Amino acid sequence: MFAVIEGIEGSGKSTLQAGVAEALRARGRRVTTTREPGGSPLGDAIRSIFLSTELEVIPVAEAMLVNAARAQHVAALIRPALERGETVICDRFVDSTLAYQGYGRGLDLSMLRGLCDLAVGGLEADLTIVLDCDPTLSRRRLDARGSARDRLENERLGFHERVREGFLALARGGTRHVVLDAAETPENLVAAALAAIDGVGSRG
Repeated sequence: MFAVIEGIEGSGKSTLQAGVAEALRARGRRVTTTREPGGSPLGDAIRSIFLSTELEVIPVAEAMLVNAARAQHVAALIRPALERGETVICDRFVDSTLAYQGYGRGLDLSMLRGLCDLAVGGLEADLTIVLDCDPTLSRRRLDARGSARDRLENERLGFHERVREGFLALARGGTRHVVLDAAETPENLVAAALAAIDGVGSRG
């Protein structure tokens, strides 16, 4: 099974990913966790470029960078894990490109879908969990971390509002999406995510 967790910065994706993986492993399932951009040495190198505050990256270049990393990620990690019968939980996937570079940056969605399709080679998530987070809550959480913000975290509030609306629009148009309130407790979010995963499993 391939599950993806999406949402804006500070929505709690990493926390939810860790909680769900722990719960599934406790059930005896083999689980691989990964993230985008990343998931391979090439992907991690691209991630450092993609998020660098010292570089100016135009929207089209953003889309091409993240999909170069994605192509390697799918080939080197995701597909092999799925073929071994593992559950793969990924922090970000195709919807992030559509939300950030499409809704956030204003690039054409059909062009982005074509670029993503080339990168993933037909691979689709069985389930996409969208953590819906108010950008003001996101900012408070990022401030509480106390660490330096990356290039996307430094974007204006309006950008993150457009990205949030993008994720919600994609969820409304999808058949494998579940939207959860990021303001809920981590325990409640893990329980809801597990219920969604079980629901996909029951559909075969």
